[in-house]
Amino acid sequence: MLNTPTHLTTVGDFILWGEEQFDANNLYFGHGTDNAWDESLTLVLFALALPWDTDSSILEQPVTDQQKTIITQLFNRRINEQLPAAYLTGEAWFSGFRFEVDRRVLVPRSPIAELIERQFEPWLPDQPEAILDLCTGSGCIGIACAHYFPDASVTLSDISTDALAVAERNIHHHQLAHRVTAKHSDLFAGLGSDKYDLIVTNPPYVDAEDIASMPPEYHHEPEIGLASGEDGLDFTRRLLLEAGEHLTDRGILVVEVGNSGVALEEAFPHVPFMWLEFERGGQGVFVMTAEELRIHRDEFISA
Repeated sequence: MLNTPTHLTTVGDFILWGEEQFDANNLYFGHGTDNAWDESLTLVLFALALPWDTDSSILEQPVTDQQKTIITQLFNRRINEQLPAAYLTGEAWFSGFRFEVDRRVLVPRSPIAELIERQFEPWLPDQPEAILDLCTGSGCIGIACAHYFPDASVTLSDISTDALAVAERNIHHHQLAHRVTAKHSDLFAGLGSDKYDLIVTNPPYVDAEDIASMPPEYHHEPEIGLASGEDGLDFTRRLLLEAGEHLTDRGILVVEVGNSGVALEEAFPHVPFMWLEFERGGQGVFVMTAEELRIHRDEFISA
């Protein structure tokens, strides 16, 4: 249990102290930050109710006794419970937008954010009219798409009613209820015959070996959003088989499978997956057209 050192007086002092304590306790960073300094900064700014774009001069600002107590409590929870910072603050940032999060949903962190910011160019040359965010969780991917495609209608779907409750809160937070809808669905089962110009998904794709060896921080997230069978492809196999029937002729499918990309290529050696590259890091995201999905449907059937 950490006790607040009496010699710490400024915001910068507390951020540095948090960094030192997080490193000393071998915490894992992979839920919006990738290092102890940024994790500490996140918690300190939250405790002080300061925005992310606060000027660096804030580092010299003195911290009150009450603020010191709040910061220390957050640091203790981060260390003792090994909770990702986003679950302590109740918020995460994705593609430049703030989202409410809690343990009913994964912490937003997909590299798909870069694709959204580029409006999926060059794979999506025309403005989409209908977008589906499958396995939406917090709704971050679909809601970010709604911001970047202001004329599109967006559907957020998930098998988890708990996740959809969080997504609904984010729809209303972003004032998008007039064109973003949340629907309960196991893959496409609850979506009828609807077709979309863009289906984008960050589905469960973690294989059994990785689930067993994940750092403790990941075990606070809902397993239904992570685990997908022995090789991580249980969901993706179903998706590839069914997605073509729910895309318009000009539609595309964008899927994140992370480390399970190797297993995917082994499972479908004759399918030309287009793997995307990211400036800000990340891997394991592919894009397929509606035509490609239909051409290779027999291979998906036989898998």
